[in-house]
Amino acid sequence: MTPRAAATAGAATADDGRVLAPIGRRLVEVADNRASGAYRIFTVVDRDGPEPLAGQFYMLAAGEHWGSRDGRPFLPRAFSVAQARAGGDGDPALEFLVESVGPGTERLAALEAGDGLWVTGPLGRPFSAPRELGGEIAGAILVGGGIGIAPLAIWRSQLACMGVPTRVLLGFRDRAHSGGLDLFDCSELRLASEDGHAGHHGLVTDLLSVLLEGDDAASAAVYACGPPAMLEAVRAMSAERGVASQLAMEAPMACGFGACMGCAVPLTEGGYMRLCVDGPVVDASQIETALVPGSGH
Repeated sequence: MTPRAAATAGAATADDGRVLAPIGRRLVEVADNRASGAYRIFTVVDRDGPEPLAGQFYMLAAGEHWGSRDGRPFLPRAFSVAQARAGGDGDPALEFLVESVGPGTERLAALEAGDGLWVTGPLGRPFSAPRELGGEIAGAILVGGGIGIAPLAIWRSQLACMGVPTRVLLGFRDRAHSGGLDLFDCSELRLASEDGHAGHHGLVTDLLSVLLEGDDAASAAVYACGPPAMLEAVRAMSAERGVASQLAMEAPMACGFGACMGCAVPLTEGGYMRLCVDGPVVDASQIETALVPGSGH
């Protein structure tokens, strides 16, 4: 699938190029749920929604045992799409990466083939192509941490369709908090782990620092998603070296449409942005820090 296929297929777009989600939520069917390291990847068939762009997200809620009188969860959960491609029968399939850490993610991780899932999306602002960030920028460096690797998988696929040379750096805390590598089909992939179980023994930003040491560092844009501390390190490192970078950020979301103001993030020039409509992908230069209270991880 090409990154702009949704627009050419007749999906509505905003002035800034975002794919606009259909009004209201829709019920889709779960096609598969498989283990991927310590995580789960579940696939749904979305025949009625537009193709998402990398970096966009969906609000998800299981069709059953969600919002019942028995207790949580009540609100849908925001999830970046990890892949969008044709399924075995040719129907459009979306893949999501989930780690069971609470009532909502536990229910999503337990989805089985044939189950229903309520989806709203795709929502939010996607990643920008390297040349959109600077005319001389030809390549891309993707930096992911933990469950935050999800939007980088679909972005890597879409960059490949554009013919953009890409290097992928992925980091994990330990073996018990790692997975999702099968979402990436590429050879230019390096790993880091804080416990040393895979790849470089240390932080994924250690690997990024090495790549940004050369004189041609500014010839590639950096795209990152992961824990706030990792994103802040990427933001500061990119600013110091004059490298264009975009961050896919996380904040508490209840609606996904900008109404609840739960995902407001302060801007460098003053004021706030709402990550669900003005993000979740932001230019690193727009924010003073990626250490946003309540951002999880």
